[in-house]
Amino acid sequence: MPDTDAINAAIAYSYFENQRGYDTEAVALGEPNDEEKFVLNYFDQKAPRVIETAANEVDEVMLVDHNEFQQSVSDIADVTITHVVDHHRIANFNTTLPLYYRAEPVGCTSTILWEMFNQYDVEIPAKLAGLMMSAIISDTLLLKSPTTTDVDREAVKALAKIANVDYEKYGIEMLKAGTNLSSKSDQELIDQDAKTYTINGTTVRIDQVNTVDLSEVNDRKDGLLKAMEAESKDKGYDLFLLLATDVLNSNSDLYVYGTPTDAVEKAFSITLKDQQANLPGVVSRKKQVVPQLTDAMNA
Repeated sequence: MPDTDAINAAIAYSYFENQRGYDTEAVALGEPNDEEKFVLNYFDQKAPRVIETAANEVDEVMLVDHNEFQQSVSDIADVTITHVVDHHRIANFNTTLPLYYRAEPVGCTSTILWEMFNQYDVEIPAKLAGLMMSAIISDTLLLKSPTTTDVDREAVKALAKIANVDYEKYGIEMLKAGTNLSSKSDQELIDQDAKTYTINGTTVRIDQVNTVDLSEVNDRKDGLLKAMEAESKDKGYDLFLLLATDVLNSNSDLYVYGTPTDAVEKAFSITLKDQQANLPGVVSRKKQVVPQLTDAMNA
């Protein structure tokens, strides 16, 4: 279930490499979510083609916004990875041949791409600038997430100027567009922005649902927990976390199914009540959830 950065970074990186002599196509591993649909419609950009496998079409791939094999195309082991541009941890990743790998601790992959366009003096078209700006706004929650760096702030302002967009006004509209939960089933909500991690031999699934009203998620708690249970049994997840994030007030509620719950409580200094707890100020899965959970489970 690719997010705004995953799709827009693929579009941007494909354009970048094609300007430098490669012949690439941006593809996605799933359909755009509501936020990304808003972005694509706003900038009149066609969504990338969705693929399930790659080896039947190509011998080589470039990865953006991820590196862990369990988050990639199903037959990733059957193709050669030549390039990676990412801003996440490096885990469960290995290659037979050397490759180009660029990773930076910034808020968004599209921020790194903005640096690369500048570094190699490749001009960014207005439409592409709008897509890259949108990705940074999405990943940093309009520059409010603790993952946000000065480079992200600089990139958003520069890209907004190229796109001729008021990024603050546009950003609020964009984030709200991705919080329409009423039209989605419980299954869709637990899958819409979920990633799988292996931590100390435990398979952990972490989903993040953005909203402007946490009560919308809480009202569906029973159904969501049942869906998390069914998905865990079907896919073999030991622990399933759902992080419901209020994108306007920078606050989250956590819902938990599976074990070890003691590690979850230790990670966030909380006591779960009826499989739920509030996490004030927590908005970033990458910086405020995964590292803390990893430390607790490895202790």
